[in-house]
Amino acid sequence: MNKNDLVTKVATTSGLTKADAERAIEATITSITDSLRGGEEVRLIGFGTFAITNRPATEGRNPRTGEPLKIPATRLPKFRAGKQLKDAVSC
Repeated sequence: MNKNDLVTKVATTSGLTKADAERAIEATITSITDSLRGGEEVRLIGFGTFAITNRPATEGRNPRTGEPLKIPATRLPKFRAGKQLKDAVSC
């Protein structure tokens, strides 16, 4: 399912127009992104939790030359599925 499919599904399920459904989805994604950027977790009970993880700096190797290289520390988004989502998918 891509974003257009999701917009169509939300519009059909909720009775919204496609334009309203798209604005709602965009607002949701923007709100989650802004919260994560600010260092907050986003918990959607039954669905899951969006959080930020910190990956420390490490040393790696160039696979072609074998030269060591430094991989910088980064902040990455992470999603942990909630129990209801896990149960719904595992059936």
